[in-house]
Amino acid sequence: MDRKKVFDNGILCNGDALAVLRDLPDASVDAVLTDPPYSSGGLHAGARRVDPAQKYQQTGTKRVYPPMLGDCKDQRSFTMWATLWLSECWRLAKPGAPVLVFSDWRQLPAMTDAVQAAGFEWRGIVVWHKPSARPMLGWFRRDAEFVVHAVKTPAQAFSRRCFPGVFNHRVVAADKVHLTGKPLPLLVDLLGVVPEGGTVLDPFMGGGTTALACIETGRRFVGVELSADYAELASKRIRQAEISAPSNTL
Repeated sequence: MDRKKVFDNGILCNGDALAVLRDLPDASVDAVLTDPPYSSGGLHAGARRVDPAQKYQQTGTKRVYPPMLGDCKDQRSFTMWATLWLSECWRLAKPGAPVLVFSDWRQLPAMTDAVQAAGFEWRGIVVWHKPSARPMLGWFRRDAEFVVHAVKTPAQAFSRRCFPGVFNHRVVAADKVHLTGKPLPLLVDLLGVVPEGGTVLDPFMGGGTTALACIETGRRFVGVELSADYAELASKRIRQAEISAPSNTL
């Protein structure tokens, strides 16, 4: 695909997040919503370096997804890497911009450190409850992932709604196009704290779900995706979403 795709509602760049973000102008986005590679999925370093398709899929019947890139960092390099791209996000964010970054339980401490090291004010944790998570005999079910919520000061509210701290959304396998894809309704809910009509930055666009949520809610997007396969897949989904929802085109 072309390295940069322009849509009615935003743009998608195929490239490394750090390299692309450095070329974007200061204070140009109203929010950051992203789901970066966790470099997780194992209790020990060796387990975390295996193919993500093995780490994150537990059943005998596996759906084939395009390769997932950038998911094999150790703990120290993950924290340093996250601080680097989040620092670029801080530069790009307007004052008051909310930041929402997905994490699992293993990387939650590292991600909260990186968000603060980059200059954002940490505001709390949002819980995504996954009722479809598999049970664990003798252990607590790991049926949650987390969203680190931060803001570029000064903090301000862009909605008069009161939002919950826990969102319950089932993973629907038939709707997934990415190995670790998040449900579209979850991202639509999270965008409630973003200014109406604002521009949302996602440095790890994956299959394009953030862009689809922006289109559905009348917001714009700036996306970056390292994988050419996923960037092409996201582009097709974005084009289809803009065709299906012309009234939301900005």
